[in-house]
Amino acid sequence: MDQKNGKKLRVIGVPSDLGQGRRGVDMGPSAIRYAGLSDRLKELGYDVQDLGNIDVPTPESRVQGHEKLKYLDQVRAVCDELRVLVRDSLRDGFMPIVLGGDHSLAIGSVAGAVEARGRLGCIWFDAHGDMNTDKTTPSGNIHGMPLAASLGLGHVDLVTLGGFSPKLHAENVVLVGARSIDPEERVLIRESGMHVFTMADVDEMGISAVMHKAIELASKGTQGVHLSVDLDALDPMYAPGVGTAVNGGFTYREGHLAMEVLAASGCVTSVDFVEVNPILDLQNRTGTMAVELASSLLGLTVM
Repeated sequence: MDQKNGKKLRVIGVPSDLGQGRRGVDMGPSAIRYAGLSDRLKELGYDVQDLGNIDVPTPESRVQGHEKLKYLDQVRAVCDELRVLVRDSLRDGFMPIVLGGDHSLAIGSVAGAVEARGRLGCIWFDAHGDMNTDKTTPSGNIHGMPLAASLGLGHVDLVTLGGFSPKLHAENVVLVGARSIDPEERVLIRESGMHVFTMADVDEMGISAVMHKAIELASKGTQGVHLSVDLDALDPMYAPGVGTAVNGGFTYREGHLAMEVLAASGCVTSVDFVEVNPILDLQNRTGTMAVELASSLLGLTVM
């Protein structure tokens, strides 16, 4: 953990399922809290403040309003509120831990972190690229667009959140764990210049080497690293409660080692844990996995 933020954490829940097509992910923050997040982090010696949840409208209460991007206005409003909370938490000396909710929220968390810290790197744990735009999306679901929006690609309402763009520079962005990329999205990824480690790279290099390289790339010339963890980066065997599960993800041990390497580096200044869907889960295994990963990221070790 970044020593500039000491031992102070703020938990921010974003119970949004507006950015994707399966109901239930709005209960993700509650599932992670129920798995004991605050108690676990307090045991590690942290001062933990839980700000509760951002107020998020339900899909039933809103019309979509945009032919290509579902619930665009509502997603932007939620992300803008999150932007302010993340920005102010960092400025107050707290490390923000954002609980989701679908991955569209990262448009807001990245924006707020950059406002507070200046130039940031980003490590994006995900089975998917999240690099679609309104021009390439096959579904219209904004949870497939947050990394593109943060890089300045896509609809103006998403790209300009907070009044500036881009939030991230491609040379400091690293996608880790990719194994399901849409064809047009693949083109955008290659053209952007961002770095990608697929699961084939993880198999060949090992998760430790991948993480050390990812940290080097994300940290070069930056004031810290925003970490965004989609639980579908894990294999469904370990995290079954996600909306877009893809076989062949990280093992339990690989996930924890990745977090431990990040902890040892001290580079992470803010973090998201997203896409936990209790309706699709088994005995809250995915919520528990999020808590365990957060604990490893924040210093829990065997010895």
